[in-house]
Amino acid sequence: MELARNINQEPKSNKVSVGKSDLKVGLLFLAPSILLFSVFLFYPLVRTVYYSFHITDITGEQSVFVGMENYLFLFQDPVFYESLKATFLFVLYTVPTSIGAALFLALLSNEKLKGIGFFRVIFSSTMGISAAASAVIWLFLFHPSVGFFNNVLHSLNLPLVQWLINPDWALLSVSITTIWMNLGFSFLILLGGLQNIDQTLYESAAIDGAGYFTRLWRITLPSLSPTLFFITTVTLINAFQSFGQIDILTGGGPNDATNLLVYSIYKEAFVNYHFGTASAQAIVLFVFIFILTILQFKFAERKVHYQ
Repeated sequence: MELARNINQEPKSNKVSVGKSDLKVGLLFLAPSILLFSVFLFYPLVRTVYYSFHITDITGEQSVFVGMENYLFLFQDPVFYESLKATFLFVLYTVPTSIGAALFLALLSNEKLKGIGFFRVIFSSTMGISAAASAVIWLFLFHPSVGFFNNVLHSLNLPLVQWLINPDWALLSVSITTIWMNLGFSFLILLGGLQNIDQTLYESAAIDGAGYFTRLWRITLPSLSPTLFFITTVTLINAFQSFGQIDILTGGGPNDATNLLVYSIYKEAFVNYHFGTASAQAIVLFVFIFILTILQFKFAERKVHYQ
């Protein structure tokens, strides 16, 4: 009888009910994060949007509501267009090159060679150097008279280059510095991705007679695609937000050749005290980064192979 009663008993529901007390406990755990995001992210974003519709005084207080005039002024300003052009060129110079160099070094460091651990430390060492310290190092390397690069050119009887003074070379020089600065982080993430690839895939390919480049194209890159997608997204956003090395190396010059959008925002707000137009530039930069990120997730993620 007891067995029949148990058989006829209806199965219990698998649904888990969440009571008000559980919700309160969850919100309590989230409170520190919500507070930090509110103070350092949401509130500044709202204030930036608010300032972008106003003309502000030297103290940063809004004085006159002007609507969209700050945005209209930006898109009629040739200096703003030069800043946009320099920013996109900078991104084009730095993102593919830094990812390609980091991938090459990661592939090299992933080989089982004697003493490769030392080179892994060297390749990732740029992570431990701040943007200011890195910029000072490269400032000496680019020095027109005692710098390393011009000394090499002089020894080869080649004409010297005014790396940070000539508008034709300044953006390239800052890009080289940025590539070196980003190399350590990208290298370390890609090396971790390579070491997580299942080695049995390589063993099976070797048995089938696949060469190194066939294994690289058919196994390594598809398996590494989630890591490459992450690195590309992060590096792209960081390139748009570059500031420290530009401030130290060139100060946005010469002739606004390195006046990238973030540095233009800084000058407009804290040098010219035009907080309204600086906020409008910040919103434009946010929109650019947001659109590029959405496009990257929409199109580039299709080629990502998740295991």
